[in-house]
Amino acid sequence: MAIKYVHTNIVAKDWSRLAMFYIEVFDCKPVYHERDLSGAWIDQVTNIDDVRIKGIHLSLPGYEEGPTLEIFQYEPENLKSDITHINKQGYTHIAFQVDDVERVLEKLLEHGGKKYGGLVKKKYDSIGTLTVIYAEDPEGNIIEIQKWDK
Repeated sequence: MAIKYVHTNIVAKDWSRLAMFYIEVFDCKPVYHERDLSGAWIDQVTNIDDVRIKGIHLSLPGYEEGPTLEIFQYEPENLKSDITHINKQGYTHIAFQVDDVERVLEKLLEHGGKKYGGLVKKKYDSIGTLTVIYAEDPEGNIIEIQKWDK
């Protein structure tokens, strides 16, 4: 049996604005065509009557044919959720490895994101120094920005 990881989904309030954030800050690339899903088949899959889902897949930096970030917006907005917390059970964040954590954080802030926690440098004797910070995209989804120095 073959198994292959294909994507991670973020449900957005404004899918095109959130997709642009990931394109501009993390160099993700659109994987066209944009999605506009409706009809009995998607109602059955989602278990939501008369749902319409719009959005796009983005290729992740470092991967051309690899997994994607799927950003979808549901109409009507039937999914209400609490604010995401880093310690919430289930999926809580996505992570990007970068060359310069401070520069990417600055770019994130310029594009409507915000810091979630503090910037930390932690030395591990056997594997190097980790520079890391948690931040939020414009819709409050948590992103880990990290760099490893050997």
